[in-house]
Amino acid sequence: MIELTSVTKQYTKDDNEPIRALDAVSLKLERGEFLAIVGSSGSGKSTLLNVLGLLDSPSAGRYAFEGADVSRLRSDDQAAWRNRRFGFVFQAFRLLPRANAIENVELPLLYSDRKHIDGMAKAALEIVGLADRTTHRPTELSGGQQQRVAIARALVNSPDVILADEPTGNLDARAALEIMALFQRLNREGRTIVLVTHDPQIAEHCRRVARIERGRIVSDELVAQTRNAESALENTKASTGNLS
Repeated sequence: MIELTSVTKQYTKDDNEPIRALDAVSLKLERGEFLAIVGSSGSGKSTLLNVLGLLDSPSAGRYAFEGADVSRLRSDDQAAWRNRRFGFVFQAFRLLPRANAIENVELPLLYSDRKHIDGMAKAALEIVGLADRTTHRPTELSGGQQQRVAIARALVNSPDVILADEPTGNLDARAALEIMALFQRLNREGRTIVLVTHDPQIAEHCRRVARIERGRIVSDELVAQTRNAESALENTKASTGNLS
């Protein structure tokens, strides 16, 4: 579905030497995969995710989506493609503070060409288990619930790919497991997910892990035994219950 061929992203600041955030990256992604991109701060993982989501364009190389070279599209065509093909989840949730859950989830629909959007936001909230929180504002939700709203927002347009940038970075361990359990369920249902993280333990919940260092992918492997987030969550609940 997605193929990057020798993709390079270079930045130049003032009169300094150019910085290569991505250096000749080649990557293939099939429909239905669950890929973790792992790397330390400054490794290029978020830049790679931005290129995949058409939030940034390569300086060189080719980005093909279902055979079409999308990196060469005009900016307005990229925006339309991005709206319908990708759903984005961010570390900081990026919810509108004065809007309730339904209104936050509806945002991508307002920029789409869909004629009928009634009920779509509510259905997306039901998928992430927040059917009873539709009128709650972000301040009335826990961190994990806010991220679930953000995931519902990513799902509402039925995108081909969900792109998640450090989605557990602002969550405690239990909430992080809840989010990873949700991602695993969505992947089992056939959704394609690319998740960026610096945490190897989070990556173990994904089915494939690509490691990036200094803008280059240094390894790309299937996970031999994927950690089951639901089981880990149940063990956490049982341990908490025993302590109490």
